[in-house]
Parts: sequence; structure tokens; C-alpha cells
Amino acid sequence: MLPPQNKTTKYEHIMPQLVAIEQSQDIEGLLLLLNTVGGDVEAGLAIAEMIASMSKPSVSVVLGGGHSIGVPIATSATYSFIVESASMTIHPIRLTGLVIGAQSSFDYLEKMQDRVNNFVVAHSKITEKKWKELLFKTGELSRDIGTSVIGKDAVRLGLTDSLGGIAPAMAKLQELISAYKKVPKGLTQ
Repeated sequence: MLPPQNKTTKYEHIMPQLVAIEQSQDIEGLLLLLNTVGGDVEAGLAIAEMIASMSKPSVSVVLGGGHSIGVPIATSATYSFIVESASMTIHPIRLTGLVIGAQSSFDYLEKMQDRVNNFVVAHSKITEKKWKELLFKTGELSRDIGTSVIGKDAVRLGLTDSLGGIAPAMAKLQELISAYKKVPKGLTQ
């Protein structure tokens, strides 16, 4: 219902569903299909943390786009795919609306950016140096800073594990589920 320039992606309703998936004995794994322009940083990072901390295997597939906070969500899975034509946009955190121009506001934004940086580096194969280079690159995005990475480049940079779509993702999830079932109860992988 909102105009296209307004972000309308909301994640809060997904959190209880992730808890239900973790608790369900009928669900053996999680397949995440991502096509997002991004959205709420706090909620997105919370979801990424939840997925990364699940005991059940998970596989993500970036389809059209896994932009902004979609990058940490994509990297949160046990294993990640991206289709060849999909893209991921990496950029610093942005705010819309009123921002109080005080040092504490800037400190908060810096800490929030550090949280996202640390999560992506810890849950992918990209180096911190390369991540920050992509994050603060100038001239690639129109009147902005950041980088847009397409399919195979996301794999080459270590943001995702493999190039592929639904069939390879389902096969990988089944492989991870089989391995998970072999681990004795009470032990973590």
C-alpha cells in the first residue's frame, strides 16, 4: 500500500515461526528463499542470529536479490546458494527520518554497523578487509557508497557458498539433514 520508495519489508512475524520450526519434531531443516530489498536492520539481524543459532540445518537461496540486511540473513544459513542472475547490495547502514546530530547518535550507528559487519564476516568466507572494501566503495552505486555483487561474484568473494537454485539447495538440505540425524542426541554440530 505504500509508495515504492518506502521500505515495507517487515520481519517481526518471522521470529515466532523460527522458534516453532526449532521446536517442531516434524521439521528436519529450513530452506530460506530470499528476494528482498532489505529492511529493518535490528529485526533482520535478529532473524539472522536466530537462523545461525538453530540446531537444525538450514540452506538459503538468494533469488532476485538479497540486498542490505538480506546479506546477513543469506549468510546465516548452514549453507548458502545464489542464482546466477541474483544480486546482493552491500552498503553502510542508512536511516530515514529525523536523526539527532549528536555524537551519541553517530556512535550508535557505528556500533550497529559493526554488529552487521561482524556477523557477515563470522558467517561467511569473506574477509573483514574485503567486506569493508565493498561496503565503503564509492562510485559504483548511483550517488551513494556500496557495491552490488552478482551471482558468481558473491561466491568468489565468499559471501555465499555456491551458485545454484532450488534443486541444488534442496539436495544440499537433504544431505545436511541426513548428517544431522547421524549426530547422537544431546551433541551439537
